[in-house]
Amino acid sequence: MKKNFLSVLVLAVLIFLPSLSVSAAPFYEGKTIRIIVGYSAGGGYDTYARVISRHIGKYIPGHPTILVENMTGAGSLIAANHVYKVAKPDGLTIGHFNGGLFFSQLVEQPGIIFDARKFEFIGAAGKEEVVYAFTAKSGITSMDKLMSATTPVKMGGVAPGAFAPDNVIRLIKAALNLPIQLVSGYKGTADVRIACESGELAGSSWGWDSMRATWRKSLDTGIVVAVLQAVPKPFADLPKVPLAINYAKTDEARQLIEVGIHSPSIFARPFVLPPGVPKEQITALRLAFQQTMKDKEFLAETQKAKLDLDPVTGDELLNAVNKIFMLKPPMIAKLKDILFK
Repeated sequence: MKKNFLSVLVLAVLIFLPSLSVSAAPFYEGKTIRIIVGYSAGGGYDTYARVISRHIGKYIPGHPTILVENMTGAGSLIAANHVYKVAKPDGLTIGHFNGGLFFSQLVEQPGIIFDARKFEFIGAAGKEEVVYAFTAKSGITSMDKLMSATTPVKMGGVAPGAFAPDNVIRLIKAALNLPIQLVSGYKGTADVRIACESGELAGSSWGWDSMRATWRKSLDTGIVVAVLQAVPKPFADLPKVPLAINYAKTDEARQLIEVGIHSPSIFARPFVLPPGVPKEQITALRLAFQQTMKDKEFLAETQKAKLDLDPVTGDELLNAVNKIFMLKPPMIAKLKDILFK
C-alpha cells in the first residue's frame, strides 16, 4: 500500500515539476526590459548600464531582450521621476539615475515627486567614490594650485541634487573654502569632458572608476590631472593624490565630507524598479544582477574597459538610503544651504 502511494506521489511530482519551471519563464519570455539611464550616452552611468545589459538577460528566466534608453534632463531627475511615477510596476522598466537625488528629497528640493524609500532596489555595480580632476592647460595640476587660485576655477556639473558632479563640488567648496565656480546644466559627464577639453571648463568631479574608464586617454597622457580624492582611503593607483578629509580644519568640515560625500557614495549609482513591482520579478532581477556581477564574460568586458566593480545588493542600498533620513535637523539644514543655495 505504501509503495503504491509513494509511486503515485513520485509520478505526480515528476508531472508537476516541469510545469513549475515553465511557469517561472513565461512572464519575461518574449518581452523587453528597458534600462532608463538619466544621462547622455558615453558617460559613466550609460557605460555601466550598457555593459550590464549585454549580460544580465541570460540570468533572467525567459531571457528577455534588454535595451538601454537615455532620458536626460535635470541631472537625471526626469528619469527618476519617470521611473517612480510613469513607468508601469511590471518589472519591465529599470531606472539608473543619480542617487544624489535622494538627498534632494531629504532637503525638499522642488521637482521631486518620488519617495526614495519606496523604490525597489535591485543593486549597484559599484560606489561613486569621487576624484577631482582638472586639465593641465587650466593650470590646476595640484591641490596647492587650486587653493591659491586668484580667480574662481570653473568646474562642470549637471543639475542641482546630482551627487556627482554637483553635490560633491558644492560640498568640497564649502568644507574646504575653495575658490570654485560650479557651472551646471550639462547633460552628462560625457558633455562635461568635452567642455573641459575645449577650455570651457577647468575640470570636474565624479567617480574614479567611471572617470578612469571614460577619460582614460587624457589621464594617461597628462592632459587631465587628478588633484584630490574625496574617499576615506586613497585609491591604489592614486597613492600621491591627497585626501579631501585631510584638508578639513574643523569638525563641521569633516562631518560635511563624511556625511555628504563618503557615506552616500554607496547609493550614488542605483539600479531600481518602480514601487509596486511583484515580488517574483524583484527577486528574479536581484538574483540576475548578482549573478551578472560574477559572470566571466561580463568580468572580462569590464576589465578590458577598466570598469571597476564593487557590487552592492538591493538590501544594502535600501539600508543606506534609510540612514540619510535619520540625519538630525541642523545637519539637514546645513546640507540644504550648501546644495541648493
